[in-house]
Amino acid sequence: METVYVESTVISYLVSRPSRDILVAAHQQSTYEWWTSRRQEFECYISQLVIDEIQAGDDEAAGKRMEEI
Repeated sequence: METVYVESTVISYLVSRPSRDILVAAHQQSTYEWWTSRRQEFECYISQLVIDEIQAGDDEAAGKRMEEI
């Protein structure tokens, strides 16, 4: 099984509200599609630094990010 390092942008794209910016919206959509359909094909790793980053900020948003990891 191949390994993937997941950084904070991936998690942010995954749980954030849909963007009105077409490029950001495309990143969000492709992230969602990969996460729901291909993630199980990989051994995913995340660092403590990324965990610290996704726990920061708005409590509700941070909670959603933490649920995904």
